[in-house]
Amino acid sequence: MNIEIVSGSPRKESTTFRLAIFLQEQLQQKTPHDVGILDVREWNFPTLQEEVYSSEQKTPDHYKPLARRMFAADAFILLTPEYNGSYTPPLKNLFDHFPKQLHKPFGIVTASTGSLGGIRAALQLQLLICALFGIPSPYMLITPQVDKKFDASGNLVDLSFTNAVNSFISEFLWLAERLKTPELVRVD
Repeated sequence: MNIEIVSGSPRKESTTFRLAIFLQEQLQQKTPHDVGILDVREWNFPTLQEEVYSSEQKTPDHYKPLARRMFAADAFILLTPEYNGSYTPPLKNLFDHFPKQLHKPFGIVTASTGSLGGIRAALQLQLLICALFGIPSPYMLITPQVDKKFDASGNLVDLSFTNAVNSFISEFLWLAERLKTPELVRVD
């Protein structure tokens, strides 16, 4: 399975990106799946003024590497800091350039240097995922004081957060693997 962690922070010195690095490492250690990070800072998208890229072939050449990964993704983890009670505009803009993500599983991860961990952004992401026709994992990873939980290299320094991370990964993978393997999904 191809899992893409979409790191939605546009800030040059993003503390949220530390969490993306950590999640990628954890998923690579615990699963045989391919896990990449799509960093919105690497893709200079204008506000959507163009046509939605309906296939890799119909994507402008400079976005083809991104399109290849978007179309190949079996599951996404959306990671964002909270911006004014919501997720970041670059994260939304990225998905606006591609077709709906029909039946794909999504994990929700938010981060904040404050004590609420981006909970309002997480709730807004649920709405976005449904608008994309994706399936949100009900277990979200809300990360308060992200700057104190992870060092600059993405290492977890607050070990009390380990159980929350493990529960998120376990629940996300349960959903993603069942959706990827249709015979595991029971329809009566």
